[in-house]
Amino acid sequence: MHYREHAYDSPATFKVVHGTKQKSSVIHTAVRATRHRGPQRSAGRHSLRRWAQGESGECVSAWALRDRYSCLFLGSDPPPAVQSGGAAPTGPLVTVIRRSADRSLRHLGTDHIDLYYLHRVDPNVPIEESVGAMAELVQAGKVRHIGLCEVSPTTIARAHAVHPLAAVQTEYSLFERGIEHDGVLDTLHGLGIGLVAYSPLGRGFLSGAITSPDDFAADDFRRTDLRFQGKNFHRNLAVVDQVRRLATEKGVTPSQLALAWTLHQGAVPIPGTKRRRYLEENIDATAVTITPAELAAIDAVAPHGVASGDRYAPELMGSLNG
Repeated sequence: MHYREHAYDSPATFKVVHGTKQKSSVIHTAVRATRHRGPQRSAGRHSLRRWAQGESGECVSAWALRDRYSCLFLGSDPPPAVQSGGAAPTGPLVTVIRRSADRSLRHLGTDHIDLYYLHRVDPNVPIEESVGAMAELVQAGKVRHIGLCEVSPTTIARAHAVHPLAAVQTEYSLFERGIEHDGVLDTLHGLGIGLVAYSPLGRGFLSGAITSPDDFAADDFRRTDLRFQGKNFHRNLAVVDQVRRLATEKGVTPSQLALAWTLHQGAVPIPGTKRRRYLEENIDATAVTITPAELAAIDAVAPHGVASGDRYAPELMGSLNG
């Protein structure tokens, strides 16, 4: 995934979305509130997650959904004030939830949203209120299923008691296996809630295509990512080299091995891409099987805690595990 702006209404983008429609029954979109920019959206699938901005995003999303594929992912990031513990700048969260759903239905040209996420939790609003507002959307027929993102086991249980959660989205990859040890994965299994894994390729690191910090554009988000800085970069690159070795022995790409591992763990990965060939490569990972011996070899080179550096800057780490 590239974290910089592109011309999302370009022919290349439409080829990616069209390829997604041909090979999948799910389109994944997002609305993102930012301090200085307008709403941003992304079109994607199980193997496509893309950012777009303004009218270009609406164009891509509406076009992608015109054949009745509809899975919405709402709110990729919380408003800045919520991250710092303040009130949401656009009004009470329950109101934002309702208005965002109506806006998304209008922008996407559909009469319902299959999966609607709250992404992240506002620390000033009881989760029961937020999920209650989402449950009202289910009752109204605007939403079929609801989910949360980056939440603690306690929050998952509290939310699920108000209305059944279909999915919880969190970062999960060979670089980030924290949910295996903090109770989140056990809670999801116990309650029968699905796991959606974002950044399953470690923000592109596990693709094996990144070999230097200079590979990133000047405005690429990853230039500020601690895992791509200084000594952390080179330590993490050594892990990627080991993953590449295992992938080569198996006759697959590093991305395919990383995605196949995520699927083997029972998660639905949503890697991003802006190239159709990578889309197809990612989808082909669904046919890759992991043997017990291969799983042990993967665990040996990429155990819990193997990545060097936090996954977000300090000011953003507080928004996790809400």
